[in-house]
Amino acid sequence: MPRLRQLKQKLRMKHVNHQIFMLMILIITIPLLIISVIIYLFSMQAVKNEYQSSSNLILTNLSFNIDQYLQSIEKGTLNAQMDGQLQGALENWTLDKNDNGNDQKIQYGNIIEHFISSIEMTIKNVDSVQIYAGSRVFYSTNFNRSDYDVKDFTHEDWYVQTQARNGGIVLFGAHLPFHRVNAKNNVISIARVINKVGSKQPIGTMLIDIRLDSLREILKLSEVSKRNFIIIDNNGGVIYNSERNESKPALSTSIKNQNMDTVLKEDAGSFYAHFSGNDSFINFVTSPYSGWKVIQYIDEKEMTKQADVLIKIVLTLAFLSLGTAILFMFILSARVTKPIILLSRQVKLVGLGKFDVDLSSDRQDEFGVLYQGIRKMVEDLQIYIERSSMAKVQQKVAQYGALKSQINPHFLANVLESIQMKAVINQQREISEMVGMIGRLFRIHIQTGKETVPLKEELEHIRLYVNIQQLRFGDKIQYTERLAEGSENLQVMHFSLQPLIENAIVHGLERRNGPGLLEVSSMKSGNDMLIMIKDNGVGMSEEKLEQLRFRLSLPSDTLDEDHIGVKNVHDRILFYFGEQYGLAIDSQLGEGTTVTIRIPA
Repeated sequence: MPRLRQLKQKLRMKHVNHQIFMLMILIITIPLLIISVIIYLFSMQAVKNEYQSSSNLILTNLSFNIDQYLQSIEKGTLNAQMDGQLQGALENWTLDKNDNGNDQKIQYGNIIEHFISSIEMTIKNVDSVQIYAGSRVFYSTNFNRSDYDVKDFTHEDWYVQTQARNGGIVLFGAHLPFHRVNAKNNVISIARVINKVGSKQPIGTMLIDIRLDSLREILKLSEVSKRNFIIIDNNGGVIYNSERNESKPALSTSIKNQNMDTVLKEDAGSFYAHFSGNDSFINFVTSPYSGWKVIQYIDEKEMTKQADVLIKIVLTLAFLSLGTAILFMFILSARVTKPIILLSRQVKLVGLGKFDVDLSSDRQDEFGVLYQGIRKMVEDLQIYIERSSMAKVQQKVAQYGALKSQINPHFLANVLESIQMKAVINQQREISEMVGMIGRLFRIHIQTGKETVPLKEELEHIRLYVNIQQLRFGDKIQYTERLAEGSENLQVMHFSLQPLIENAIVHGLERRNGPGLLEVSSMKSGNDMLIMIKDNGVGMSEEKLEQLRFRLSLPSDTLDEDHIGVKNVHDRILFYFGEQYGLAIDSQLGEGTTVTIRIPA
C-alpha cells in the first residue's frame, strides 16, 4: 500500500521541466503557429490580389499589341485596293474566260511580284497569298512550296463570309490552310474583297495565310513567367494555345459550361476554375478590333508559391521552437529537475530523522549554494536536537535530584528554626542570627519552581550566603556590588550566581593569606548584559585555565565533580538563552579570577 500511494503521488506530481515545456509551447510555439496561419492567409490574399492586378495589366497590353498587329495586316491588304496595275490585271483576267493561266502568269508576273513584295514588307510571317478572280485562281504563292488542290471555292464558308463583307476585312482563327494538301501547321487567315478603285464593284478576292509565329512572338515574353494564353474567336474556337499540346482537352470541355458562357458573353473578367488539369486563375479581355478573347491562365499553386515559401519558413521556425523547447526540457530535467527531486528525497529522509544523508555537491551555481545551505541546516538541526535531548535529560536528572533531596532542606530548615528559638531563649544572640541566616538560605533554596528570577532576588540569596561566610571567616572576606542602572530587574537563571560565588571563596579567597575582596558588578554591552564576579584570590595557572575553558566547551556528559557547578551554570544559560551566551573565565596566578556571565539585556 505505501508503494502504491507513492506511485500515485509521483504520477500526480508535475515536474518543473514539464511545466516550463508546456509554458514554452503556450507562449511561443502555439502563438507562432497562429501567427504563421494568419501571415499565410494574408500573404496568400495579397499575392493573389497583386497577381490579379498585374495579370489584368499584362492581358490588356497583350490585347492591344495583338490589335496593333492585326491592324498592320489590314493596312497591308489596303495596298491591293490602291495598286492600279493589279486592278487592271484582275479586270482583264475576269474578262478573259480562256484557261491560259500559265501565259497570263507570265504576262502579269512583274505586277504580281511587285504586289507580293509589298505584302511581305508590310506583313510579317506571311505563309501564303492567294488571289481569286471570278471563279478561278488568279494567283497563288506559298513560301513552304506546298501543293494546293483548288476546286469550287465559291461555295466555301470563308469565301461566302468574305463576299458578304463587301470589301471589309474578315479574320479567320487558327485553322489548317484552305486547299493545302497534307497541311499540318495551323495558320490564321485574313480575307477581303478587292473592289475597283472608286466604286464598290468587286474584281477579286484576296486570302492571306499568316503563321502563328507572330502571336507567339507577342506572347512569349509573358509566357516565361509560367503564364499561359489562349486566344479564341467570338464562337469559342481556339485561335492560339500557348501550350501547343494536342493531348490537352479542348477549352470548352476543360472549363465548366457556366464559366465558358461567362467568357463568351462578357468583355472582360476573372475567376478560379479547374482548367488544364489544375486549379487555375483565369482572366480574359476582348479585343475591340477583332472581337477575339485573349485568355490568360496560371496554376494557382504557381501563383501562390511565394506565399508557400513564406509559410514553410514560418512553420520551420515553429518546429524549431518546438525542438528547442524539447531540448530545453531535457537540459532542464538533467540540470534542475533531477537535482531538485534528489534534494527533496534527501530532505524527506531528514524529516524522518535520518541525518546521515548525502548532501554533497560540486556545483558552483545556485544549486551548489542551496545544497551547502541545506547541509549546514541539517548539521545545525542535528546539533540542536542532540543538545535539546541532553538538556531534557539534565532537566529530568535535576528534577529527580531535587525531589530526592527536597526533604533534607525542609528538615534542616525546621531544625534550624528550633535551634534559633532555643538560642533566643538562652540569650545567645550571635548564634541566633547565624542560625536564622542559614534557615533563610535554606528556605530560598527550597523555592526551585522558577527557571529565571530578577537579578535583585538572586543578589539577596548571594548576600545571605556571603554573610554566613563572613561569620565563618570574619574580616577575611569583603563583599561589594557595582551594578549598572536598571540591571536589578534583569532576568537571570535561578541559582546561577551562588555556585560562582562559592567557587570564588573556596578556590580563591579561602586559600589567600590575608583579607580578600569579592565583587559583583554589571554593565551593558550592546544588546547584552555582562555580570562579573571578581575576586583577588590565588587565581590559577594558564594551563589550568585552558583546561577549565576546554571542559566548558565539552558536552554535559563529560563533567567531573571539581567543576560541576560552573559547568551546570554555563550549560543552563547556553540551553535557555542560546549558544552565543554563557560563561567566560579569566584568571592570573596570584592575582585573582574573574567570571563573566553574558545574557541578553
